[in-house]
Amino acid sequence: MSIRDFINSETNILCVIGHPIKHSMSPIMHNIALQDLGLNYVYLAFDITSDKLKKAIDSFKTLDIKGINVTIPHKETIIQYLDEIEPLAEKIGAINSIKNEDGMLVGKNTDTIGAKLALKDTGFKLKSTNVMIIGAGGAAKAISYSLGEEIDRVLILNRSKSRALKLAEILAENYNLKVEGKELTNAILKKEIENIDLLINTTPIGMYPNIDNSPIQKEFIHKDLFVFDIIYNPLETKLIKDAKDIGCKTLGGLDMLINQGALAFEWWTGKKPNKILMKNKVKELLELEKC
Repeated sequence: MSIRDFINSETNILCVIGHPIKHSMSPIMHNIALQDLGLNYVYLAFDITSDKLKKAIDSFKTLDIKGINVTIPHKETIIQYLDEIEPLAEKIGAINSIKNEDGMLVGKNTDTIGAKLALKDTGFKLKSTNVMIIGAGGAAKAISYSLGEEIDRVLILNRSKSRALKLAEILAENYNLKVEGKELTNAILKKEIENIDLLINTTPIGMYPNIDNSPIQKEFIHKDLFVFDIIYNPLETKLIKDAKDIGCKTLGGLDMLINQGALAFEWWTGKKPNKILMKNKVKELLELEKC
């Protein structure tokens, strides 16, 4: 039985929006999970530019789309168009999932738990660690909030220093930890990374098709670093490959993708998806794309 066998006049629609969205794996993993559970849903991807975001949100209400995932670059700006935001997502100032509750669009952030679960599943101990986060957008906000209660220090590096400082200020107001925000430059990276335990890249630098790019020069990486790159396409970014060459322990973005997706899936449908099935399907497709 194929996914098409489920599509009829009563089929519920789920989707992901972003720009660009062509290479998103969300439709693949969600549709296989929906098919596995025999649910009458279909999951689509819509390329929505920033100037059309409000019109898209209005259309989702009109079309009664049941759930929406949100990715770059809309995780923060979309909040103004929603009817309700869950408290944590409101505090973070970024959402990645929306549920249509009888015409009311409710936003939440499943990246927070998704990232933390992915890290903990590797056996990495978060307690009292020094963390460097590259980027200050929606994903950086979610991840820094998820780790705030356990880590000792976090340094936010971003090309826009003002955004780094703003996120650092928000974290300092909510958690008892040392927080700094600085401009992302090679000089600062080289100096600061020596005392870092966990490096997290939340930017799209190194994402397909720009797979030869990395947010940090290889010579700055030291073997005691744990390197977490939230990019999942490719499965191993240049940053991850460089870190492995140095001898670092690493984590790619696939597990975070699956975790946050499964949480959204359960929120929308009331059913727990098969995360192993979802993960294997995404890996299969990404491996095929390399050929």
